[in-house]
Amino acid sequence: MIFKKEIEIGGRKLSIEIGKVAKQANGAAWTQYGETIVLATVVSEKEEESVEKDFFPLTVDYREKTSAAGKIPGGFFKREGRPSEKEILSARLIDRPIRPMFPDWYRNKTEVQVIVLSADAENDGDTLGAIAASAALAVSNIPMLEPIAEVTVGRIAGEFVINPTFSQREACDMQIVVAGSSNSIVMVEGECSEVSEGVLLGAINFAHKYIRQITALIEEVAAAAGKSKLPELPKEEGTELIRRVTELSELPIGEICRIKDKTDYENAKVELLDKLIAELAEEFPEKEGAIKEVLYEMEKRKMRSNILNEQYRLDGRRIDEIRPITCEVQILPRTHGSALFTRGQTQALVSTTLGSRIDEQRIDSLEGDFFKRFLLHYNFPSFSTGETSKRFGVSRREIGHGNLAERALKSILPSKEEFPYTIRIVSEILESNGSSSMATVCGGCLALMDAGVPIRKPVAGVAMGLVKEGEQYAILTDILGAEDHLGDMDFKVAGTRDGVTAIQMDIKIAGVSMELMQEALERARQGRLFILDKMSETLSQPRAQLSPYAPNIQFLKIAVDKIGLIIGPGGKTIREISEKTGADIDIDDDGTIQIVSHDQAGAAEAMRIIASMVEEPEIGKIYEGPVKKITDFGAFVEILPGREGLLHISNMEHYRVNKVSDILKVGDMVKVKLMNLDSQGKMELSRKALLDRPADKPANPYQREGYSSRGRGRRFSGKDGGHRND
Repeated sequence: MIFKKEIEIGGRKLSIEIGKVAKQANGAAWTQYGETIVLATVVSEKEEESVEKDFFPLTVDYREKTSAAGKIPGGFFKREGRPSEKEILSARLIDRPIRPMFPDWYRNKTEVQVIVLSADAENDGDTLGAIAASAALAVSNIPMLEPIAEVTVGRIAGEFVINPTFSQREACDMQIVVAGSSNSIVMVEGECSEVSEGVLLGAINFAHKYIRQITALIEEVAAAAGKSKLPELPKEEGTELIRRVTELSELPIGEICRIKDKTDYENAKVELLDKLIAELAEEFPEKEGAIKEVLYEMEKRKMRSNILNEQYRLDGRRIDEIRPITCEVQILPRTHGSALFTRGQTQALVSTTLGSRIDEQRIDSLEGDFFKRFLLHYNFPSFSTGETSKRFGVSRREIGHGNLAERALKSILPSKEEFPYTIRIVSEILESNGSSSMATVCGGCLALMDAGVPIRKPVAGVAMGLVKEGEQYAILTDILGAEDHLGDMDFKVAGTRDGVTAIQMDIKIAGVSMELMQEALERARQGRLFILDKMSETLSQPRAQLSPYAPNIQFLKIAVDKIGLIIGPGGKTIREISEKTGADIDIDDDGTIQIVSHDQAGAAEAMRIIASMVEEPEIGKIYEGPVKKITDFGAFVEILPGREGLLHISNMEHYRVNKVSDILKVGDMVKVKLMNLDSQGKMELSRKALLDRPADKPANPYQREGYSSRGRGRRFSGKDGGHRND
């Protein structure tokens, strides 16, 4: 049976169609918004293939086909390859809201695949992919607590806009993705231009209105075309195993949950587990996984109980207390800017590198190609948590955390016109015990200021946690890794003193109320201000000077019709200038020239050469250039690159010159003055005008000996001593 249902969201139709395609999957949904079409499928392993697991193996894959936008992939193979950063980030936007919607008992391997089949260059496929995945799960036999929906909220001129198009996003001062069920919010992520916490809450409320409409649509589709859900399989209670593990571990686990150092805490847990497995080996053979799970649940209950009932955290802090912070800058002498930010047992070494326009990253996407001048790369090596691992490229987590930190810092950067550099930040996490992405934000801000980047305001970030049991809850400031793992929420907020610049919220429960979010945002604001104060003690504003190792960038604007002159035939001229000066030269179609050099003298010389090439001759101006050609009547002198003028023989000296070669030869450098420039571009030059007149050569030729001061006739004496007038 084919079933289709649609509603209008933001002036565009959203439709979900079931039963037409991909019928062998557990569930599939063909979803369309505008002219963007996304197919989502879900598949689960068979019950007989499932084995006992202590985790839920969920995989979400999001892919954008270039054919969806009427494009052919670049490169040699002409085929889509590994997922791009955009695809990875979109997959995370789908994974994070649907993961809490699976019941705890369900641990079958499950795969969600989302494919963008048509892209209209106005509506993004990522939020549509989350709706499609939710619909595919809702109509499948895979158990799901309740459907979710996902929307984007922008703000233009103070008004909220639902699902802004790509063209509208250029005018937005905030853009957040909100996911939720009919009753609560489960995920928030986005960037803002220093908006207040109240505006953020308003945007989330605005989004939830549309989320309810979409989840109602999915429920209607599931009621009409959904399959029966898999039942929960009866599990062996294992009451005796639970009783024995509890009996042996209750006291030790209580002591472990008061160990403040992360390494000692983890080592104590491993020792206790090994001891339990050894003691219970005969009584419960081959039950290591079950023993580990029971111990995990005991640890979780004890940690949560300590927080809710005693306000005691794993490291002994108050629930609103931030760990000790230390900041250092200029820690790497040859980088353009660097900082070491340490908060408790989380440490980020961050560097800033400045480059030219040539270093910008080209992004090829369905909505079109564009260039990025700000890049932030986050690396999380295994040694930061005292573990070993095999490195197979950058993980999805690293890409996601780096993107969050990049969004947090992007809005405070100077414009391209103010600061014409490409900026790259690299964060190396050297130690991790919670919120390394927010440490990257803080360290990144310090590294930018250390590099002399004129940021508008400092930015800091903090991660908030939550422990909730029924109506009782505690919001935790600056959470540890274990508090994230055993708690119910990871809520990261970054911003300046005046507002939020980036936000990311993930929860492990079905949702949180708006009141709880409001409290968490206010606590995050207080924590952010505290961290900004600590950072300002080390460096409160950008340095006045760039690093001496940073490239020198200069700009020159020329007429468009002069571009070919600078480039030369086959690029010969521009290459020669680069080789001579050591500068990199880049020319825009509008005639803007960027000259980049690590040597200031080289940049200045390249600037001089190019300026002289495009300079227009000016009457009365003095030039110096080589003699290019000698003739009987004068010499041709190149006063500007490619521009020659005639230095007539009569304009070489104050006295009569018989031969040009007596004064000049080809290759001589000579100073001349431009005396005249006719409509055809012919130039009349004078060397004589720059020479001092000899004392015996009066300025007025009629004052010389043999000339009369009266009249213009010349008198001369004949042989007979007589005279006559000419």
